[in-house]
Amino acid sequence: MRLEDLVDRALSLLEGRDRVLLGVAGAPAAGKTTLARAVVDGVGAALAGRGAHGPGEPPVAVQVPMDGFHLADVELARLGLSDRKGVPASFDAGGYVALLRRLRAADEEVVYAPAFERDLEQALAGAVAVPRSTRLVVTEGNYLLLDEAPWDAVRPLLDEVWFVGAPEDERVARLLARHVEFGKTPEAARAWMAAVDDPDAALAAAGRSAADLVVTTA
Repeated sequence: MRLEDLVDRALSLLEGRDRVLLGVAGAPAAGKTTLARAVVDGVGAALAGRGAHGPGEPPVAVQVPMDGFHLADVELARLGLSDRKGVPASFDAGGYVALLRRLRAADEEVVYAPAFERDLEQALAGAVAVPRSTRLVVTEGNYLLLDEAPWDAVRPLLDEVWFVGAPEDERVARLLARHVEFGKTPEAARAWMAAVDDPDAALAAAGRSAADLVVTTA
């Protein structure tokens, strides 16, 4: 499916609604963040072209990453999860659900969401502003369709969820390159992928059938 078609689908979700929460789920390095950013940019440009959003106004579409709810390394160490960063238990799932509820309610002047800084491998509080006037919130992450508590509270808060897939050899190559770029040796990266990323990918894939749309990236 072309990006233009995905942007049109997101725009159609906005018809008759003040705000839409769109989820983008998938395995590590499947292309979730890239797709979410492209849809946010596409919707923003489309609405600006229709005169529905002028320059200098608050953003009409915003990207909010699930990865902003990674627990800090000090807490992962306390929990004995330092060597499993990225598994469901290494996130503040309750905090993520609470944020989605606030975004769903859209009754605050602005809601601040955390982001994730890959250079630091840490979450950054208050990095993403979502004004009340924002029409589309795109949130992406591995576990949006995970059918176990507390993650199972996520899906009902989203208007639609797209599952992003990619050819496995390309996804694995991208993931390996990402780990190496951010400091792991190729050997350490492959060991981490086998121990952590592969099980995470399987958990993400288990929710594929519950998605409203499956998108394949190159």
